[in-house]
Amino acid sequence: MYLPNEIRGAKVLITVKTYPLPSNKYEELVCTAGLLENGKWIRIYPIPFRSLPYGKRFSKFQWIQLDLIRNSSKDFRPESYRPIGDTANSIILLDYLNPKIKGNWKKRKEIVLKEVYTNFIDLISAAYSEDHKSLATIKPLEIIDLEIEEDSRDWKQQWLDYYGQYDLFNFDKTGESKLKEKLLKVPYKYYYKFLTEGDNKPRRIMIEDWEIGALYWNSLNSTDGDEVGANELVKKRYLEDFTTNRDLYLFVGTTLQFHRRKAPNPFVIIGVFYPPKEKEITPSLFDIL
Repeated sequence: MYLPNEIRGAKVLITVKTYPLPSNKYEELVCTAGLLENGKWIRIYPIPFRSLPYGKRFSKFQWIQLDLIRNSSKDFRPESYRPIGDTANSIILLDYLNPKIKGNWKKRKEIVLKEVYTNFIDLISAAYSEDHKSLATIKPLEIIDLEIEEDSRDWKQQWLDYYGQYDLFNFDKTGESKLKEKLLKVPYKYYYKFLTEGDNKPRRIMIEDWEIGALYWNSLNSTDGDEVGANELVKKRYLEDFTTNRDLYLFVGTTLQFHRRKAPNPFVIIGVFYPPKEKEITPSLFDIL
């Protein structure tokens, strides 16, 4: 068995938060995943992140503690768990590995890089083996491009109707209920094109990380609403900044639908990991002698 059916007091280093999506049952959902102290991946679902109290909202690369139980009734993937009891009350926030503090990139790498794939074919084989692997870290051999496609500019009508309702638990200064806070929909889709070991042609896989969505909105604000300029900044970040002075890894996960169907590739990119490149030390004459 990959992990016990029930994990009390699980300590998880959060490494993945995908962009929120509306949900019939849970209002909005964020696919959340991370690594246990032993380096094993775990998916925590459902977590209605924007509905959590601010004191319970966690950052990427923050340790959290909570009780978990396998989500086996609806999800065959071994890494899939759900919180036991009320999510808001069950989460305990622990240390945040702030990258600005010396030594924290090393601490991140010690957990994140315990198991790294370099060949996507091997990873897909693992997904369709008896292990049903559905979360992994992969090291691309080469990033070729970041492709951007236009997408629909708003949610489908049922979600627009939902956001037009009043929030019974959120009030203004007069005591009146506020309208539900509408989640902004990113009007573009982003894809990395890359090679891994053994590939004879580039792979093109969608990026569903919350970080890229937030980057788009921040870039749009900094360019005074210029979408072309905003996407240029997104592309610079993901295509240049992450590959020049950074050692880029991709967090990938399967979608339940395509994993179950045994699609040729059931994985999407659910996060990026970009520690600074370690500086090469040039030996001095005294080292050589």
